[in-house]
Formats: sequence, structure tokens, C-alpha cells
Amino acid sequence: MPAQASPWYVHAAQRLAAAPAHALVPPQRMEWSTHREWGPGAEMLGRELCGKRLLELGCGSGHNAAHLAQHHQARVTGVDLVGLQVRRARAHYGHIDGATFAVGHALHHLRVGAQPFDAIYSVFGAVGLVAPELLIPAISRRLVTGGVLAFAVPHPARAGRHPSRDDRPREDYVTMPDRSRLPLARWEFDRDRWAVHLSRAGLRISSAVELRHPHLDPWPTTLLVTARKP
Repeated sequence: MPAQASPWYVHAAQRLAAAPAHALVPPQRMEWSTHREWGPGAEMLGRELCGKRLLELGCGSGHNAAHLAQHHQARVTGVDLVGLQVRRARAHYGHIDGATFAVGHALHHLRVGAQPFDAIYSVFGAVGLVAPELLIPAISRRLVTGGVLAFAVPHPARAGRHPSRDDRPREDYVTMPDRSRLPLARWEFDRDRWAVHLSRAGLRISSAVELRHPHLDPWPTTLLVTARKP
């Protein structure tokens, strides 16, 4: 394994070491938080997704993309920076009509393509991990009029933390399958600061939902933001 491997490469490598990737049945619902079968689902992307073009920035193992393609008949492209993750996604869900997976940096993928999307989403993916002053405008350019951006990020007040007071990233950690933690840089904004960045890119914030499992979480753990292109 490379000495400077990204946390996401390490995550995928550990998953593959534990069990080879194999074909899976897509999950019954879309997940926005770390608590399965709890909280909002695919409705955050729109009421009618059949035939819509969707883009996931940081698709990981492909679970959400597969759900949207299988259960909502959407045409979904999942992009991930780590080739090993895309290999896993294809092994899991390459057989699902309407779901495709590509290797690439989210910002590069947005900039080099021309195809418009009805919705773009990120679940602990590129949004929050790529400079928002670059990523959000690139997302806006690829959305159709009326298109939706939805993203879930770790809540800036989780575990007693405080939101960033400026536009600089700060150090955070991601937990690996073996429970070790690796550092990364993350932009941790509250609703108002996200709204500013969205507005600058021509997007209008629709909602900012704080997700906290009522029985398991003493603090909100996830901030789910949706915005629309007027």
C-alpha cells in the first residue's frame, strides 16, 4: 500500500482485504447519514426521478447510485477519485441498468463534461472535501434550470465541535474499517456559510436538515443541505 495513500484508498483496500467485492442487490432506500434506515431518502432529490439524469460526486461502493437506478429508474453516474472504490462499485452493481461508475476527481469531471444533470448529490463525498469556491460553481454550471443539489456532510457541531469561522478547511479524521483514523482536510460550514457559497454560484438554498438519531446521538451528526438552480 502506498506510504501516502489517501484515506479513501485505504478504506477500499481494507474492505477488499476483508471480503472480495461481489454482485449485490441494491438497497431498498437511499441513505444520507451513517444510521441506516433512518431519516430522509431519495425524495430529497425530487419527487419524480424516473428518467432523470443524476450525478453522484464520491460514489464509494455505489449503494446510493444503484438504489436510484433500480428503484427510481434514474440514469445515474457515480464518480469517485479512487479507482479501487470504482472497482468495488462495478463489482457490486455493474449489472444494474442505468447505473454507471467512473474514476475521476469531482472537479475535473464537472469541468470537462457538458452533459446537464437534473440533480447532483454528495453523501460524505466531494462536497466538503473540495474547495467550495471551486466545486459549487462547477456543480451549478452542470445543473439544468430547476435542478437540485443535495449534499450530506458531517455536522459542524458534532461531538461538541464548532463550525468554521472562515472559509479555510481544517483538519478532521475519517475512521477506517479497522477502527484506525486517518487525517484529512474538510470544510466544516454551518447553514449560513453554505448558503453564501451556494448563492455566489447562482443556487438558492432550499433546506438544511440536522440529522441526529433520537436514541443514539447526543449531538447532530449530519447536515443535509439542498439547493435549487432557479
